[in-house]
Amino acid sequence: MFFSTPLSGLNASSAALKTVSNNLANMNTDGFKSQTTTFSDLFYQDYGASGSGDPIQSGLGVQVSGSTQDFSNGVISSNGVTSNMALNGSGFFVTQSESGTQTYTRNGDFTTNAAGQLITQSGEQVMGYPASGGVVSTNAKLEPLSVGAGTTSPATPTSTFSLSTNLNSASADGTTFQSPISVYDSLGASHVLTVTYTKTGANQWQYDVSLPSKDMQGGTGTTSVASGTLDFNSSGSLTSPSAPIAISVGPLSNGATTMQQTWTLADASGDSLLTQTASNSSNNSTLQDGFAAGVLNTYTVETDGTIQASFSNGQTRAIGQVAVANFANPEGLSLSGNNEFTSTTASGAAVIGVAGTGGRGTIAGASVEQSNVDVASQFASLIVYQRAYEANAKAITAFDQLEQDTIAMKS
Repeated sequence: MFFSTPLSGLNASSAALKTVSNNLANMNTDGFKSQTTTFSDLFYQDYGASGSGDPIQSGLGVQVSGSTQDFSNGVISSNGVTSNMALNGSGFFVTQSESGTQTYTRNGDFTTNAAGQLITQSGEQVMGYPASGGVVSTNAKLEPLSVGAGTTSPATPTSTFSLSTNLNSASADGTTFQSPISVYDSLGASHVLTVTYTKTGANQWQYDVSLPSKDMQGGTGTTSVASGTLDFNSSGSLTSPSAPIAISVGPLSNGATTMQQTWTLADASGDSLLTQTASNSSNNSTLQDGFAAGVLNTYTVETDGTIQASFSNGQTRAIGQVAVANFANPEGLSLSGNNEFTSTTASGAAVIGVAGTGGRGTIAGASVEQSNVDVASQFASLIVYQRAYEANAKAITAFDQLEQDTIAMKS
């Protein structure tokens, strides 16, 4: 009985020392959250009461009452690794093992697997919301996020194009000028449309839109797909046609669908893009809204977790969004190693959503959150617990000596 009290102190101090040593061992572990051991006293033995009626009690030692986790932010360090990310604020990244078990982590030192999926260093898949056509669906079921080279941007056929062109009003009748522009079909193949302008009179030109015959039915030369008359006023502005010109190009020899295109003749302010002034004929700019298929070049993670990908065709679009989980009681999470947590009844179910909403922290891309272990305070605690351990050990020695003296008295 005498030995149980200091033994409880030894056990409690030993547990505290283990916590401190674990903190120090993980001072360089990304996303690690330090722990603190808490204590409570044990039952008391009653010896009676004093003359004033106050109870006379003696404690029976100490016990470990809990272990608290410090979920404050560690220093966020930018490292330039695109697959890495750090949470600034509360929350956890959502990960999933091969068996489908959902876990949670603060360690954003992610990498990619052979399939191009974002994974943790221990192989769990990083979960998030899928995107279709560059639009993220936050109402969809979570799925592994993919950022591999196999991620593509589909081709988009040209639907509208415009030409900013000046035609020389001083040109003689019969003078021609050409404006070429590259457009894309439904397969992402490029075709060169050529608009040929022919002066037919004062303030009037004929236009003819053509493309190589081999792009359509085959053969040589060019095939006309649209033609008409352009009329200008005395100020050099286009007066007719006043509406965009519809052009149908097809059937195409490569199997793509017939291109239905609109030639826009005015800018957003209504000003004519085709002019006729007394200066050399020139093509100033071209614009069209189609593009070829592209493969992923690189990507960035925005503060709300949206993964913006840049493709070889010059397009940028969202390909997914990292999910972030919050808990009613993070202290109730169970540690499972590899910097991973699992939910428990005490923690409550994960409330999963978008970074920066619902009290969730924001995400820093190409960065990692360092351990929040304070080395100075840990060394201070180490000294305190070491002294406590030594003091309890001396108490055991004292009790042992008393016991030996008592036995000696009987002999």
